[in-house]
Amino acid sequence: MVKRRRLEAPSTDDLTRIEAEFRSETFDRAASVRGIAPIAQVAADSASQFQPDGADSRAARARAEADAARLHAAQDSGLLMVDLPLEQIDEDAMIRDRMTMGEAEMLELRQSIASHGLRLPIEVFALEQEGRAGQRYGLLSGYRRLLATRGLRDLTQADKYATIRAIVRPRADAGNAFVQMIEENEVRENLSHFERGRIAVIAANHGAFANTEDAVDKLFGSGSKAKRSKIRSFSLIFEELGDMLQFPEQLTERRGLQLATALRQGAESQVRQALSHAAPEDADAEWAVIEPVIRQLDKGVRDPGRGGRPKRPATAHGWLDDKTLRTSSGVTIRRSSDSRGHLLRLEGAALTTELVDSLMLEIRALLER
Repeated sequence: MVKRRRLEAPSTDDLTRIEAEFRSETFDRAASVRGIAPIAQVAADSASQFQPDGADSRAARARAEADAARLHAAQDSGLLMVDLPLEQIDEDAMIRDRMTMGEAEMLELRQSIASHGLRLPIEVFALEQEGRAGQRYGLLSGYRRLLATRGLRDLTQADKYATIRAIVRPRADAGNAFVQMIEENEVRENLSHFERGRIAVIAANHGAFANTEDAVDKLFGSGSKAKRSKIRSFSLIFEELGDMLQFPEQLTERRGLQLATALRQGAESQVRQALSHAAPEDADAEWAVIEPVIRQLDKGVRDPGRGGRPKRPATAHGWLDDKTLRTSSGVTIRRSSDSRGHLLRLEGAALTTELVDSLMLEIRALLER
């Protein structure tokens, strides 16, 4: 028979010991006060462990955030200079406005960079897609500086010429990119009349502008009305004879305007035919081929073998001689000079007071450039 165990009431010492053990096994924090939910206990525990930063730490963090914001703003605005590997720059991302690069000029530029470093950074823009050779940037301005630096790298194999200092400009639309290139070269380089007309036609053909007229107005908007009119004349020369002329960038302003006038009168086929049978060695020789065609057109010679009712000979217009120009409206302009300066005499029924006032303003704009 199993002996039954006798139960006895715990003593005061036993109760004290049991209560102490119970307390040691439960959450011993002020938050465990009766009536507070467990999530509140967790929040109170986290708050008790948080150590707030001091004033110096908060000020340092604020300065770092402000510096980072200014850095990003400067980068987005194209105000930061970076050193870019030459292989990452595509100089053909845009059609250039310069046609020729003189070897003497390039040699002088290479010598300057070798002696004094690159004093002026080039300007680039990020390409939407990588170029054929993995380029990441398109050249906006600094074509000659880029070529000179590449020439020094190929010549010396020096690591310092493997990169070039550049400013990454914000991405612009095609029209603005052409305008930026023109503005840079108009200031730093002497573009020929033909180069100005050529880039206007190319920019329009690439869809950057509505047409050549719009391209000239936008690209050379800071120029006078007379200057833009001349550029349009050379644009016409590029459109109709750009593939035939061998020395177009050496066309003087006067010769170019004469040629443009002849082209507007329909002389394209005659000029192209004359150039196709010639092999000029320089610009003067090329003009010697073109000029007779222009003079023949100005004379307005009528074939006597043609029948029909005799017509009144058309009044010749264009350059009548070295000092006389007659416009299609019948106005004759003669120039002369004396000890005090140059004189222009205008004659013709089309001259009005308003027209003369407009001419005065155009002359003023030309002289104040």
